[in-house]
Amino acid sequence: MKDNVNPHESPPLRPRAILRSLREQRRLILDLAKREVAGRYRGSALGLLWSFFNPLLMLAVYTFVFSVVFKARWTSGSDSKTEFALVLFAGLMVFNLFAECVNRAPGLVLGNANYVKKVVFPLEILPFVALASAAFHMLISLGVWLLFYLIFFGVPPLTVVLLPLVLLPLALLTLGVSWLLASLGVYLRDVTQIITVITAVLMFLSPIFYSVSSLPAAYRPFLQVNPLTLTIEQARDVMIWGKAPDWVVWIGYLFITSMIAWLGFAWFQKTRKGFADVL
Repeated sequence: MKDNVNPHESPPLRPRAILRSLREQRRLILDLAKREVAGRYRGSALGLLWSFFNPLLMLAVYTFVFSVVFKARWTSGSDSKTEFALVLFAGLMVFNLFAECVNRAPGLVLGNANYVKKVVFPLEILPFVALASAAFHMLISLGVWLLFYLIFFGVPPLTVVLLPLVLLPLALLTLGVSWLLASLGVYLRDVTQIITVITAVLMFLSPIFYSVSSLPAAYRPFLQVNPLTLTIEQARDVMIWGKAPDWVVWIGYLFITSMIAWLGFAWFQKTRKGFADVL
């Protein structure tokens, strides 16, 4: 393990320090992510198959509740429950990538106190590990989505290959928020409960079960403030509707989320000096 932190010096705070940490610690990040994914299902009879069945079960439940019980329909005008399920699932995958990391972020340092106290460890990689684990589960969910799309509608639009680019700003946002919350979680133990409530509310304030256009015009600006709205809408555009993202908007969002990632990283590096005293 290559250490990039000297306990007697201030940690680097420049934006390129994020990329340097990712590059230098990539093997450690992958090893920890693999261990985390394997550990989640260790001892269960089905093992990693649960990562396939979980999204499948949630897809079935949400589809039944919203398309059968509440008779919700997407704005395309189609009455197809299968189409509604795939549209819903696309938004849910994006939200789960963010929510899984953010919900875990306040406990990242607390749950790895031995790294703080016993060894010099690059603590800043913990959000990378959480994001890699969440990305693995999203890949499984995406595989489920692609399978159902192929069965019921054929080959998805070619724009689906743009999905990684669409998700890049969200990944940066997730890292920035995770670094901030991982630090705050050490000093304020109530952060975990607060974030759990916020993400639960955020799920219903994001265009997952409905489209932005279905809301009254007076409420749409409030939904656009939600940082997840743009990524969810663009993900559906490339996955289902065959539309390329608005690149001007995407670049602006990428710049904003890059700044958030850097600020979160800088905050984490500045406050990490006190972790050992608190823990």
